[in-house]
Amino acid sequence: MMESFLQTTEWAEFQKSVGRKVWRFDNGKTRATIIRHDLPFRMNYLYIPHGPEVDFNAITGTINNEVAQFVAYLKNLAREERSIFIKAEPLDDKVPEALFNSSAGWRRSSKEIQPRRTVIIDLDKSEGELLAAMHHKTRYNIKVAEKHGITVKDSDNFDAFWKLLGKTTKRDKFGSHSKSYYKKLLEHFSQPGMKADLIMAYHDEKPVAGALMLVHGDTCYYLHGASDHDARQMMAPYALHWENIKYLKQQGIKHYDLWGIDAARWPGVTRFKLGWGGRQVEHPGAFDLSIRWFWFLVYKILRKIF
Repeated sequence: MMESFLQTTEWAEFQKSVGRKVWRFDNGKTRATIIRHDLPFRMNYLYIPHGPEVDFNAITGTINNEVAQFVAYLKNLAREERSIFIKAEPLDDKVPEALFNSSAGWRRSSKEIQPRRTVIIDLDKSEGELLAAMHHKTRYNIKVAEKHGITVKDSDNFDAFWKLLGKTTKRDKFGSHSKSYYKKLLEHFSQPGMKADLIMAYHDEKPVAGALMLVHGDTCYYLHGASDHDARQMMAPYALHWENIKYLKQQGIKHYDLWGIDAARWPGVTRFKLGWGGRQVEHPGAFDLSIRWFWFLVYKILRKIF
């Protein structure tokens, strides 16, 4: 059964702390953390990030019975919450064929919340092997950052990161959470098994790049990044990630997930992440189950307009 930090009880508690309703389905074979996302006009939808997780080896009866039980639970919950649809984004390639077939009402969706494609750097390689796997421009930019004297360290200067993030989201056309969301994320995940950290890159004590990381198990996830465009010639993000990679290796972390690539939507960010020489991973994508078909149709139309 594939696992994700987005399906942990810790993530569910964090979602509750930012004001969202959360439910847990677990019958020993299929499990899912289900989060309610509110929409304008008192509408909402139910969301299953990186799930459901299915233990196919534990299913002794037919998969159809398992599907029916899970879908019935979701539909009943959605009706109680007056949700207009349910969205699921599984990690396991076997889940869509087994659970999200069209006869049950599921449809593939082009609207994805979590990135469908990502780059993962396997940290069991030596530093020399990691450098050799990089694009030559990435290696060069690491050296440029070193020549500019960029330093990297853990930071509690959240306001500096927030300021950089505002500039970055506007420049690169990213969506952004509220300031309180990021602060709560850093505060909530403070245990060794699941810990969030803010890492900043400095030039002459001035913050020029930052990244919000989350470590879960043997993987570090690069969730949110920001940089000062005016200092772009210093290549600070390259120093930031290279120093973090070396630190993670020292801590025994096995994988570094750069968390999302899309050449059409984020060409510059995608080139940056691909330059590190990691392996590309593609997840199955998003699937929607309509509950209130009229309002779901209205939602999709408005989404295209705005």
